[in-house]
Amino acid sequence: MPGIILEGGTFRPIFSAGVMDALLDEDIMFPYMIGVSAGICDGFSYISKQKERNLKILMNHRNDKRYLGAGNLLKDKSLFGLDFVYDTIPNKLYPFDWKTFYEYEGRIRVGVTNAWTGKVEYKDGMKLDKKCMMLRATCAIPLVFPAIYVDGKPYYDGGLADPIPIRKSIKDGNEKNLIVLTRPEGYRKELSRSHKITAKLLKRKYPHLPELLMKRHIEYNKTVRYCEKLEQEGKAVILRPEYPIESLEKDIDVLKQTYDMGYRMTKEKIDKIRELF
Repeated sequence: MPGIILEGGTFRPIFSAGVMDALLDEDIMFPYMIGVSAGICDGFSYISKQKERNLKILMNHRNDKRYLGAGNLLKDKSLFGLDFVYDTIPNKLYPFDWKTFYEYEGRIRVGVTNAWTGKVEYKDGMKLDKKCMMLRATCAIPLVFPAIYVDGKPYYDGGLADPIPIRKSIKDGNEKNLIVLTRPEGYRKELSRSHKITAKLLKRKYPHLPELLMKRHIEYNKTVRYCEKLEQEGKAVILRPEYPIESLEKDIDVLKQTYDMGYRMTKEKIDKIRELF
């Protein structure tokens, strides 16, 4: 059984949205999907077969202060308007097709980082609630979001503990995978100043998170190399952008170009993707 793996990256997964819309046009539905952060959020529109839904949301609301702006800090303790993004948009402005979603016969895994343990957990995406709490959790970047509580436990961005959950997909029985990354070939993560600051600020409340943050770049780079090895062995197809994309890109034209790039690259590799099945 083949799986599709979705990396996060705030607005960088607009590339992944282009990939998944091309898959819809080719009538390809993966029986297993796993991912983190904005990547897996976009993946839900793929499962509900709502082509261009992710694109329309970002085109119309990237620079909407209700979506992203300092004014949200007072109400939501987040730069993002949590209720606007995860309730108003899916339930009112761009209704999520719950009927088609529930007809999906495959498996969805949403990676989240347990703030108490510093370990990754994988939520069953088919149990998504109308307030999209597990999606809020997987996108909860520390200091940009508050910790999001699901079933009484606090969670942060799934990308902290498992940014590219390829090993989980293989463990779940998927011998071949389409791996959708949001960084270009050759990118290697480094320990950033922001991670050092975040580790210090969270140390007292969540003592298991600092070590995770300080080693995240090492584990990320190892995982990318592992993905590349799988591709060389014919066990994976990797799709990734041809150039760097800013995680908080403001230019709508750049975001549209990135979406188009994901769509085009998928079409170019469609024969290799079909071979995964």
